[in-house]
Amino acid sequence: MRERVITRPDPYESFLLSQGIKANGWLFISGQAGADEDGQIVTGGFMAQGEQAFANLRRALEAGGASLHDVVKVTIFVTDMGHFEDVVALRRKFFSAPYPADTIAEIRALYTPEAMIEIEAIAVVPGAEDR
Repeated sequence: MRERVITRPDPYESFLLSQGIKANGWLFISGQAGADEDGQIVTGGFMAQGEQAFANLRRALEAGGASLHDVVKVTIFVTDMGHFEDVVALRRKFFSAPYPADTIAEIRALYTPEAMIEIEAIAVVPGAEDR
């Protein structure tokens, strides 16, 4: 069974995608950028966007019944690999051991020129194996 994860507000809804999908005890979260609740990229540079992206990831995970602790795989897209150490600092702040598997990739652009980071995740929903 598949279940759509919905957050309010949902700035992605108009793009015909889900914040996440819950299926068979797994939670697949769409890429979360450093956008505020109005869908606008936050100001303040890479770290401000990264903090907001992780906050958005947390919100989507919680809407699906999980938390950052339940993440088993994360993919982090950046537009400049020069921010690699910043990504490590963000991972240290928002994740704890055992740290999730991770892919960090530099890409040419994200969905808007202002976006510098986007994070997608796969998590295990606690208690799902008991259902």
